[in-house]
Amino acid sequence: MAKDSCSEILEKAYRVAEAHQKKSFLSDAELADKIASVALCAGNRAGARFLLAATLAKVDKPAIDIRKPFIDSYPNDEKADAYGGRAYDEQYVFEFITKRKLPCNSTTAFLTPSFRTKNIVLNMKQNLRGRPAKLYRAILEILDAIQSGKVSASVVLNELVRLLVIERDDRQARLESLKKRLQEEGAELPLSSEDTVRLIEQHLALKHSSRLPVLVVAAAYRAASEKLGEKVLRLHAHTAGDKQSGALGDVEITLLGDNKVVTTYEIKDKPVTTGDIDIAIQKIADGAEVQNYIFVTTAPIDPAVREYANQQYRELGGVEIAVLDCVGFLRHFLHLFHRLRASFLDEYQELVLSQPESAVNQALKEAFLALRRAAQAGE
Repeated sequence: MAKDSCSEILEKAYRVAEAHQKKSFLSDAELADKIASVALCAGNRAGARFLLAATLAKVDKPAIDIRKPFIDSYPNDEKADAYGGRAYDEQYVFEFITKRKLPCNSTTAFLTPSFRTKNIVLNMKQNLRGRPAKLYRAILEILDAIQSGKVSASVVLNELVRLLVIERDDRQARLESLKKRLQEEGAELPLSSEDTVRLIEQHLALKHSSRLPVLVVAAAYRAASEKLGEKVLRLHAHTAGDKQSGALGDVEITLLGDNKVVTTYEIKDKPVTTGDIDIAIQKIADGAEVQNYIFVTTAPIDPAVREYANQQYRELGGVEIAVLDCVGFLRHFLHLFHRLRASFLDEYQELVLSQPESAVNQALKEAFLALRRAAQAGE
């Protein structure tokens, strides 16, 4: 695989798709609908990325069997026409969708349960497990159509990219429209601290919101950075574990003009346990030079766990471990920095809208703008 060749295949598909957004590349309406069901599946973005990798590989190497994207898993006598789907996905598709901001998963599709470590030919006999079921059936049918010669891989690739470009632009247009209405309608007064808390609580209560508490903490520090003399050093990817990223926690705080972490926040959407505290203790014992290690959770806090964290202060030589309730943290911050409540909301909105789809999906982004507009209107 020559990187320039594969990258150029994708870029050519992008140029062609942009120039033909109003008309499908397929004359077969039934097959076009199947491709659209994969490209635009709101509940599962892995299918679109999988199909991008598979069609790219077939265009790059026409002799392969597009139904065999797991080259390392096949017996030797079946590997001749197989290909490394994950390699195409991670080396080329990821760079392409990131550059073009296409609405796909930010992580490889080949680690999802339906495609991980498979050693089967993805033909029509298979029954892939995953939701929605019709997405995976459509993928098998598209692969079969390509392999049987009913449609070329390049046409499917062009159609996929066309649909993703349209979806990207539609999503951005909806967000811009909501933002414009929010700005035009404005508000005579900034939301009160308690109304702001209520707004964030409503947003946190929505589905797939596990990334949002991280953004609450980050937005608070970004709004009050000059007052505190501290700033958010970095936010780590939603899907990256601490060992993988080298992070102490989800949000790392440093002093202005410095890059040394002084406070780290670990965000939980489940109860904090003594085991979580012990892991934090081990990180500190291993040399993490922080002054505060703070857990923020959206779940109820066990008083025994909170007390266990409190008991570590002397043992750790002055490093404090604390367990805080997310909404309680926000309420205290907004009353302590009351004049920054509007800045907090602006920072939170910016963070929400800038997150990748895998961290904060489109529905959550649109929901926040709608909720903020309703709150400012007093509804």
